[in-house]
Amino acid sequence: MSRSPRDGQRAGQRRAVATIGDVAAAAGVSRATVSRVMNGRSTVDAAIAERVRDVAAELSYRPSNAARSLALGRTQTVALVVPDLGNPVFQQILRGVMAGAAEDGYRVLVADTVEDDQQEGAIALEARLRCDALVLVSPRIGDAELSALVADVEPVVLVNRDAGGAAPSLVVDYEDAALQVVEHLVALGHRRIVYLGGPVRSASDELRRAGLARARAQHPDLEILDLPAGPDIQAGHAAAPAVLATRATAAVAFNDLVAFGLLAGLNEAGVAVPADISVAGFDDIELSRYATPALTTVAVPQAELGRHAWRELHAVIDDDAHPARSARFTPSLEVRGSTGPVPQGPERVHVTDDDAVVPPPEEIPAAAPTWVLPTGTGADAIVLTCGDGLELARHDTGDRMPQVHARRPYLHPVHTLAGVPLTDVSPVDHRHHYGVGIAVPDVNGTSYWGGRTFIEDVGPTLLKNHGRQTSTGVRIEGTDDPGAGRTLVEDVIWSDEHGAPQLREERRVTARLLPPRPGSDAAPGWVLDWRSTLHADHGPLEIRSPATNGRPGAGYGGLFWRLPIAESTTVLSAAGTGETRAHGSTSPWVAFVQRQGGRSTTLLLVQPGQVRPWFLRSAEYPGACPALAWDAPLLVPDGGATRLDLVAVLLDSALTATAATELAAGLTDGGLPDEGVAAGGDASGGVRR
Repeated sequence: MSRSPRDGQRAGQRRAVATIGDVAAAAGVSRATVSRVMNGRSTVDAAIAERVRDVAAELSYRPSNAARSLALGRTQTVALVVPDLGNPVFQQILRGVMAGAAEDGYRVLVADTVEDDQQEGAIALEARLRCDALVLVSPRIGDAELSALVADVEPVVLVNRDAGGAAPSLVVDYEDAALQVVEHLVALGHRRIVYLGGPVRSASDELRRAGLARARAQHPDLEILDLPAGPDIQAGHAAAPAVLATRATAAVAFNDLVAFGLLAGLNEAGVAVPADISVAGFDDIELSRYATPALTTVAVPQAELGRHAWRELHAVIDDDAHPARSARFTPSLEVRGSTGPVPQGPERVHVTDDDAVVPPPEEIPAAAPTWVLPTGTGADAIVLTCGDGLELARHDTGDRMPQVHARRPYLHPVHTLAGVPLTDVSPVDHRHHYGVGIAVPDVNGTSYWGGRTFIEDVGPTLLKNHGRQTSTGVRIEGTDDPGAGRTLVEDVIWSDEHGAPQLREERRVTARLLPPRPGSDAAPGWVLDWRSTLHADHGPLEIRSPATNGRPGAGYGGLFWRLPIAESTTVLSAAGTGETRAHGSTSPWVAFVQRQGGRSTTLLLVQPGQVRPWFLRSAEYPGACPALAWDAPLLVPDGGATRLDLVAVLLDSALTATAATELAAGLTDGGLPDEGVAAGGDASGGVRR
């Protein structure tokens, strides 16, 4: 009987490590054959190779890496050279290279040049002396220096740089990426954009600039300004004042890190994104979707770049005759909350400009407002226009809201005739506030308000209970008579956090101009008339608020209007002047008289039919809504309905309480409920418990 080389071991004796000679003897082949099999050579007969591998497994034989390196003249290591290891993009590329290399028995060394193009070549050469091959990521040196370096350190693969055929190159099409970003911003109405440039000798920065140049050529009315910045968060933060000074309505940062720094700087300056300025980046690093607001960016397949780089490098290492191949990666635009419609009016850009002139109401043409549906691929929103292209309001589907904000259609920005915005979106104080829309904190336990839910004896708590309002159809009704208002009709389905429909809303929004003052042909302001009916088509509804759940006075929920914060805000109502008089009152109207930058505006909110108590804030933030569930739940029976009606007047002047009373009187429905609502409840069609 044959004996294994291990048969002579005594019990308790440490097991000896199998050698290549042991495997050769047991398999009946030479040591050279074992070596060829274990190194993956294809020159050994398949049956013999299988026998060798079986014996090696039986003896738990593992080749010596040191011996293999000496025999093959290799270290089984490669080096990755990056300009900044702190950049998450380079970290993901490293992960991809390491994952691929590990599968093939290689280790990866890392060299960081810290954005020093003067030392980059020397660092790469030193790294090459310690390993078998290099991956050069985004090298900063010039083309001539790079060509010489490639010849000195090959085998090598380049990432984010083209070697002109001298070595495999993996290139991201940042030119197309920049064009995608600009086209997105142009579709939102932006015509003055600032670019925060990257490192001076960055090849990918040059590609971005090429894309910006193409965008300029395609849009002759587009202005793209250039600001030097850098590659990191500090560069973006430092650039914030310069960005604001350009009066641009949108900023495109060299990468997401620069965009993060810019967002922080803008936030510190009290500038709202995207209400005041839109911000976009490049790369889609992991933190981009968690920024506030979530960052619009161009997604680059970072880890795949690393894995692909290893595949090319491994092929070159194993076969010196492997032809140099290049691959181009096309990134994709990820639209999130940091970009939005172009703001209108000087207030939307926070730059001191005492010379800015806003035309007085007398100079504004008195053409009737009209809704315009999007046509073609360039337009993506419904807008309310007046006169020669004056935009009064813009409809947003809410699709780009974070889920935790309870996605819903809303209007923003909503302007006066002089172009002053009287809405705000996702402000710092309450990120889940969005312009004008219906927001309700509790419908059968689902939040359509966004943010945290108030729980009795616990307090505000973030729950996974955020529903969604989805527009299922939009149309415009009314006559083509230029003097008559037309109605935007929208069908909206409210679905709970599990996607199950809870109710159906029919929304009707009309706009008209106020009659001219005596002796003037111009309208002093305009009226937005919003009527919504909530239908309990999917079972009974119980509408609640934090007030009904144990937090007195917090009866918010309904057709909510969020205003921007101004230098001064005065609240008027039939109950008196001030927030405390208006809040909780059943005044038929409330008015916000604001002053900002030497200009006065008034937003008059009128309940045209049934008058509900007002939920109103002005000290903490300016906003109000007629409360659906002020101090008791509102119950809507199965098949029933309830109404939410609000008429708003937007003026470029300060209204007095007397004038507000007179103006509001002409905007009511006489306090009677509309036809078509469910009988047997209160005037709104629901029942209060």
